[in-house]
Amino acid sequence: MKTRDEIFVVLQNILVDEFEIDKNKITKDANLYEELDLDSIDAVDLVVKLREITGKKIDPEAFKAVRTVDDVVAEVHQLVVA
Repeated sequence: MKTRDEIFVVLQNILVDEFEIDKNKITKDANLYEELDLDSIDAVDLVVKLREITGKKIDPEAFKAVRTVDDVVAEVHQLVVA
């Protein structure tokens, strides 16, 4: 999981499997809260799942700024290439 596209696919699978979101709704521009109906508890669960997969600690402060699926991809990409 090194490229942004690979990260997107992994994130998409997490959102489908863990949060039961319709795969067709998950686009890079989709808003996590308004379009995908995630709440703050879901966001914490997502951070935990991403930490398990990447093995990297995700800064909760950095994650507060994410709004779209692509924002999450960008944050995870920064972690895995660092």
